[in-house]
Amino acid sequence: MNLYSIKTALADALCVKETSPIIQELFSRFVTPFELLDANEKELTQIKGIGPARARQIVSALKLARALNTPRDNKVIIRSPKDVFNLMRFEIGHLMHEEFWILQLSTKNHVIANNRISVGSLNAAVVHPREVFRAAISRGSASIIACHNHPSGDCTPSPEDIALSARLKECGDIIGIEVLDSLVISTDNYYSLKESGQM
Repeated sequence: MNLYSIKTALADALCVKETSPIIQELFSRFVTPFELLDANEKELTQIKGIGPARARQIVSALKLARALNTPRDNKVIIRSPKDVFNLMRFEIGHLMHEEFWILQLSTKNHVIANNRISVGSLNAAVVHPREVFRAAISRGSASIIACHNHPSGDCTPSPEDIALSARLKECGDIIGIEVLDSLVISTDNYYSLKESGQM
């Protein structure tokens, strides 16, 4: 997703031209696509000409833009950690808080669904294997891939990340749902525990 496509979507949603003062102010206030996609109504109403109703319109348009940019049907196939990164970077890479998600896969590695399991603070996401596998079982997943973001932008896994990944893999082996990988994702980079031999 780029600034041009977001600008077009916002202009259409607000029924204004892309060169209008409101659009120009939005893109001077929020410089990158990630900043703009993460904007909330309170931040938007600080811009001249944007009241609560228009802020809600903008947030809705941004949610739609993000959804359209993230494939969610079972035609998406995961062949490598880079595929996971490309699928999830706009979902969690830019966030200023930590979120833990799983990708649920079929026997042929088609994405069945992606689910947010936990929302944490700036330094921790509380994740319980029970919640992870409840979601996986509910959709008949053959395997899962865990992923979460580091708001700092540093994708190096913490000891807690490594321990959680090992615990999930152990639980998955017991119940017959393989944990294929666990990734840490930022806006422009990722770290795969499987790829690095830590799973």
